[in-house]
Amino acid sequence: MADAITITDLGKTYPGGNEALRTVSLEVEPGSFLVLLGPSGSGKTTLLRCLAGIERVTSGRIVIGQRTVADGRTHLAPDQRDLSMVFQDYALWPHLSARDNVAFALRRRHLPKAQCRSRADQMLDRVGLGLLADRYPNELSGGEQQRVALARALIADTGLILCDEPLSNLDADLRERMRVEISALVREAAATTVYITHDQAEAFALADKVGVLERGRLVQAGTPEEIYTRPATPFVARFTGLAGELPVRVRERNPDGTILVEPVLAGAAPFLAHPPLAHLDRNLQAGQDALMMIRPTGVMLYADGFGRPGTSQPPHLSGRVADVAFRGRGYEHAIDINENTRLTGVFAPARAARGETVGLRLDPVGCHVFPGVFPSEN
Repeated sequence: MADAITITDLGKTYPGGNEALRTVSLEVEPGSFLVLLGPSGSGKTTLLRCLAGIERVTSGRIVIGQRTVADGRTHLAPDQRDLSMVFQDYALWPHLSARDNVAFALRRRHLPKAQCRSRADQMLDRVGLGLLADRYPNELSGGEQQRVALARALIADTGLILCDEPLSNLDADLRERMRVEISALVREAAATTVYITHDQAEAFALADKVGVLERGRLVQAGTPEEIYTRPATPFVARFTGLAGELPVRVRERNPDGTILVEPVLAGAAPFLAHPPLAHLDRNLQAGQDALMMIRPTGVMLYADGFGRPGTSQPPHLSGRVADVAFRGRGYEHAIDINENTRLTGVFAPARAARGETVGLRLDPVGCHVFPGVFPSEN
């Protein structure tokens, strides 16, 4: 049966004063798929290790199902938490076959050896490795080893599966195929899953809920759609994909929640944008300096003298095409607005020539304005 997870004010400080986690609180519904997203050093691995029982918490509480597994007085060992783990480096026994690696997860249940091997064979069939059951890890590819590790986690039939960046060692094509397999298999198993990654595309593809960590703090948690369309902070916006940033000045706020801003750039027209989630209830004053963060989906490219067939909408900005890349479904452009400002990932179905001057129209859904002028972290 899937377990709920409740994390309350969790803190972890290592010897020497390195504070890896600070007052992290999070609720995970039973049977849901949570992805912890953040860069190296954000605390996502430490949080996963605290959930697993590999690390002792410094403060706060973790409840899995109905049991408190960690607080100031309690620390249950990993083998007492009814969980399975899929590691980044697979962690397979090199002297055991694929079948025996998977069957190893059933040892603590004291089942007959023949039954363990039979169930392992069935699980290997489910992950597409039934014909490779007798091979050893060094005889398997990286993707095959990762499927053995996944089969081992699934066969344990625990209420919680933890995944420690399991796809980071695989090439791009295999990573995408394994992502689909992991998603399908763990949802079929109906276990609660906590998965960590630094790849926002992977996080959005897998998650029911995403938790974004920055320097040990949980800065936003929500569905992939909420994280993308209403980033709570400039860090969240940057880490989940931007075309670029523009300094702007607020002119007015509209009843529909959008605000009218004007870029602090010569020759640019005013345009609409959204304030971020964390500031929806705060009034942005006319004349206030701010920073607008633009998603690639928030930019439309107008070529051929800025015209757009069938419309009379003028562009908001103009710029010069610095680079263009074919992406199969169309072209992504890098546009220099001026010598200090570049927008990247600007999609168009047709190629604009390098060096061509183009117009850009901005969609408020993909433009988010944050109060104050924040320095870029890139």
